Amino acid sequence: MRQDAQSRAARLQAASHIVLENVGVRPPQPGEARVRLEGCGVCGSNLPVWEGRPWFTYPLEPGSPGHEGWGVIEEIGAQLQGFAVGDRVALLSAHAYAEHDYAGAEALVRLPPQLAGQPFPGEPLACAVNIFRRSEIQAGQSVAIVGVGFLGAVLTQLCVRAGARVVALSRRPFALRTAEQLGANATIGLADNGQALHRARQLAPQDGYERVIECVGSQEALDIGSELVGTRGRFVIAGYHQDGDRRINLQAWNWRGIDVINAHERDPARYRQGIEAAIDLVVSGEIAPGRLFTHQFPLQDIGAAFDLLARRPAGFLKGLVMCS
Repeated sequence: MRQDAQSRAARLQAASHIVLENVGVRPPQPGEARVRLEGCGVCGSNLPVWEGRPWFTYPLEPGSPGHEGWGVIEEIGAQLQGFAVGDRVALLSAHAYAEHDYAGAEALVRLPPQLAGQPFPGEPLACAVNIFRRSEIQAGQSVAIVGVGFLGAVLTQLCVRAGARVVALSRRPFALRTAEQLGANATIGLADNGQALHRARQLAPQDGYERVIECVGSQEALDIGSELVGTRGRFVIAGYHQDGDRRINLQAWNWRGIDVINAHERDPARYRQGIEAAIDLVVSGEIAPGRLFTHQFPLQDIGAAFDLLARRPAGFLKGLVMCS
C-alpha cells in the first residue's frame, strides 16, 4: 500500500452527528497487524455516546467507539507471530467503524474456513459466552433473563442448550417472539412491571430463580432481576451500567444469601477465549447468531444504524455496519 494511502473512518463529531473522514493508513507497528475490516457490530453500549450524555467529550477518535470488528489481515508488522496476510480474523479493537483498524496478536482470533462469508462480530459473542461461563448454568435449573437484545438472545440459546428452563422478560414483543423461537420455556412482557413480577414468580421454583441474568444496564432491570433471585441463587449483572450510581436492596440480598456476579470481563485473554469458544459453538451449530443480525448498513449510512438502535423498532435485534 502506498505511503500516502487513505482510508475512510466514521467520526462522531457531536451527539447524533457522525461523518466519514479520510485518514492516513500507516504501516503496522512491531507485533501488530493492519486489518481491512469487513464489518463491525453496533453495540447497545454505544447508544449513550451517540445520544450525547454529559460525561462524553467530542469529537471522538476516527472509528471510535466501534469495538466489534472482523476482517482480513492486510499487512503484518515485524515480530507478529501466528498470523499471516490474508487471514480472516475477529479482533478486539476500539476504532472499528472504519475501513482499517490495528491489533496485536493478543487481540486477534483467526476465523476458520467454515465461517467464510459470514459476519462474525467476535467481541459480543465472546461477551455472551463469558457471561454464560460465569453464570454457572446447570441442567435443570430455572433461569430468568431480563432483557432480550442480542446479548439476552444469545444467552437464551446457551442456557437452553445447557438444559436449563428459561424464562425471558422484555418490553418488546419481537424480542419475546425471538426468545420463544430460541427455546425459552416462557416469555413475559414488561409493560407492567408489577404484573410481570407476579407472573415470573408463578413460574419460579420455590422462592425464586436459581439464576437471574440482567442484560439491560438500567436501574429498572436491576430491580426486576433482584426481585426474582431465589435463596442462595446467583444474580448475574451482564448489562453495562454506565450512567451513574445504582440503588440496591442489600437487606434482601443479605437475607437470601445470593451470589452477585459482575460478568464484564476486562482481561483480553478471557475475551480471546470467549471468541474461540464462540467460534466452536457456531461451527458446530450449537448456537446460530446469524439470524440475530437483523439489519446491515454500509459505512456511509452508519448514522442510520445508530438511529435504528435508538428506536429499536419491531424486527430489530442487532445492526451491523459493513465497512467494505
